Amino acid sequence: MMSLEQAVKRLKAAARPDQLDGMVKYGMNKENRLGVSMPDLRTLAKEIGKDHQLALQLWEMGIQDARILAALVDKPEEVTEEQMDNWVQGINSWDVCDQLCMNLFDKTRFARKKIAEWSEREEEFVKRTAYSLIACLAWHDKQAPDSLFLEFLPIITNGATDDRNFVKKGVSWALRHIGKRNLNLNRAALKRAKEIQRLDSRAARWIASNVIRELESEAVQRKLRK
Repeated sequence: MMSLEQAVKRLKAAARPDQLDGMVKYGMNKENRLGVSMPDLRTLAKEIGKDHQLALQLWEMGIQDARILAALVDKPEEVTEEQMDNWVQGINSWDVCDQLCMNLFDKTRFARKKIAEWSEREEEFVKRTAYSLIACLAWHDKQAPDSLFLEFLPIITNGATDDRNFVKKGVSWALRHIGKRNLNLNRAALKRAKEIQRLDSRAARWIASNVIRELESEAVQRKLRK
């Protein structure tokens, strides 16, 4: 097992401070960040293996790279609801949010409950996390029934008028991934997007435009027909 001290030493050895300004250009928060690349983080996570206690320690450091690593090494079955509520409060960058959702939160037994709760919250990244979770469930959970994602559509509509950048992008991501699961959900997502398009909101129109353009594209339609 790798100790916290050893993990931090490896993180610092892989630090790329010269990459931080480039990350900012993509909307990432460079505060408390080492600039470790995702391939390096994944390599380190494989070496560490799954370790819940180490994940908790890494998160508490407050370093962005360490928090992504925490998501990669934590055990979904050992994650508590209290932990999820605590961690989501500490998110202040979209990439940490999305890595946390796709590598850990979407595999926990609390994911669906937290989508409902967090989508009602006002904090930008807490709300973003709800929609990132929907997107990641739609992407990863191949066995989930269509009914689950149909239940998420009103939550998506409720978030569609939030004009904050990271929320509206999360809403768009969620609806697009639902619509790429199969033809039935594609039709449902497009119908919902066209309803959202009629809302008196610039954010809603932006979301609808992105969703309709992708889900009606020949590439997506061809893949779904196969």
